[in-house]
Amino acid sequence: MKTAILFISCFLLATNFSNGQSVKLLTSGTKTSIRGLSVVDDKTVWVSGSNGTVGLSTDSGKTWKWINIKGFEKTDFRDIEAFDARTAIIMGIDSPAYILKTTDAGENWKTVFEDHTKGMFLDAMEFTDQKNGIVIGDPIAGKFFIATTTDDGNEWKPLPADQRPLADSGEACFASSGTNVRKLNNTETIFISGGLSAHFFRGTKKIKIPIIQGKETTGANSIAVKNPATMIVVGGDFTTKDSSFQNCIITKDGGTTWTTASVPPHGYRSCVEWLVADKWICCGLTGVDYSIDEGKTFSWISKESYHVCRKAKNGKAVYFAGGGGRVGKLILH
Repeated sequence: MKTAILFISCFLLATNFSNGQSVKLLTSGTKTSIRGLSVVDDKTVWVSGSNGTVGLSTDSGKTWKWINIKGFEKTDFRDIEAFDARTAIIMGIDSPAYILKTTDAGENWKTVFEDHTKGMFLDAMEFTDQKNGIVIGDPIAGKFFIATTTDDGNEWKPLPADQRPLADSGEACFASSGTNVRKLNNTETIFISGGLSAHFFRGTKKIKIPIIQGKETTGANSIAVKNPATMIVVGGDFTTKDSSFQNCIITKDGGTTWTTASVPPHGYRSCVEWLVADKWICCGLTGVDYSIDEGKTFSWISKESYHVCRKAKNGKAVYFAGGGGRVGKLILH
């Protein structure tokens, strides 16, 4: 009986709370799949995706400047880091792997990194500040590829092979939302992996995490950080998008131990973001979920598919991006 009452209470909480938020579609209708999203402030939003496409809005998503970068029409730019309305860095995943930078709102782009190594596949970028950044790539010769920048992204230096983290057989990262590597503090970043094995990497520590794994399509897709102790990881199996089995885990001790959500997100999730206080949001192929209790329970607020969600670095606005050129915005009622 207590179990039944608890279940009903959680269900009512999720149902009632979902009435307080929704996602407003701002633009859609193109063939571009958008997985890169960087929100500078409440008005300034950059996106990047397939077909060499970059988008910029400076009026909260009301109007957009769309750019197809000449010479990169077939490149999939799956991550973007923007610093203002003129400056942004984009990451092209493979064949070859590229990082480009603009300082004039996308009118011109400079190639700041290029790698033709066989098997090179970049997954995500992160900056601890405007000068210092990191890019993570799939394993090469059994070790995760990592390159860093210390000069505003103008030059990227690969870590020597003997300093790169070891990967298990069949372990890699997902280039699903640009959020499998995150800033932990002003000097440290962490990242997560998936596939046949899934781990949390912090410094020299490699910690096995209790998220679904064992297949190439399973594992951790995204990590979000509230503080160096409290983090949430989401993922799942993108071939079984409706399954919530082991798709969300929470740590409150810096990644040493993990618990699972009691009411997890409703299906495979490719991105998670901490908002404020105990509130978190995540998205994926089956929609958007919201939590007001530190990730213990999630409520389904939209069934529209999105790949990535990000909060403004300097503001409160939350935006989403996904397939079909979709860009959305969180609305609080």
